Amino acid sequence: MITVKSTINSSIDKVWNLWTLPEHITKWSFASPDWHTPYAENDLREGGTFKSTMAAKDGSMSFDFGGEYTLVDMHKAIEYVLEDGRKVEISFNETSNGVEIIESFDPETQNPEEMQRGGWQAIMDNFKSYVETN
Repeated sequence: MITVKSTINSSIDKVWNLWTLPEHITKWSFASPDWHTPYAENDLREGGTFKSTMAAKDGSMSFDFGGEYTLVDMHKAIEYVLEDGRKVEISFNETSNGVEIIESFDPETQNPEEMQRGGWQAIMDNFKSYVETN
């Protein structure tokens, strides 16, 4: 598995809500400024599904990112299986410095692992920035 992480200077309630509510997911879930997430849906429960559309702002490319939740432990952990069968595990840990999020995922086979780590870390960094400035 590949792991990315960040510590967010905020409360667990705010971190959880901004991570999971579709109206917020569309504001931070992209890896670079020339991309965006124009659509997100989220049924946050075990057996529930989620989907977001990530797209280049110039309209040249887009893809859907989705899966099914296998574990939802409010304010503590989320696990899901992507549509291609890869697993993702996310933990939310309250610390004296804020909320540490640790996200581990099975790599896909089309891109180098360092590229995947960089993309997922960039999304995590966008999330941190979004939470801390809103």
